[in-house]
Amino acid sequence: VQLVESGGGLVQAGGSLRLSCAASGGTFSHYTMGWFRQAIGKEREFVTAISWNSHTTYYADSVKGRFTISRDNAKNTVYLQMNSLKPEDTAVYYCAASYDSYVRKYDVQSSYDYWGQGTQVTVSS
Repeated sequence: VQLVESGGGLVQAGGSLRLSCAASGGTFSHYTMGWFRQAIGKEREFVTAISWNSHTTYYADSVKGRFTISRDNAKNTVYLQMNSLKPEDTAVYYCAASYDSYVRKYDVQSSYDYWGQGTQVTVSS
């Protein structure tokens, strides 16, 4: 399975970005999908996750109400809509896939089997 993120860039505080993650080589519709991020000098942290059928979503407290995860199984793509961006959202954002359709520890990196290369998001103040 290959995951390719896109949509990162530079945006002013208060602005919006939408990240995409396109999957290939596997059965995307069965996967739990997640987004993590890593800022310079910090550990990679959980941002959000979505179940295989979109029925359940999970968010870190720091992004709740500002970020929205969604997926299109017909396009093998997961999205991250980021609104009201803050400078502290600056990080490399990684897409991750778990072939476990019923991931319990959705906020744990080891729950995911495949990772993208990351896309940089920079929020200026």
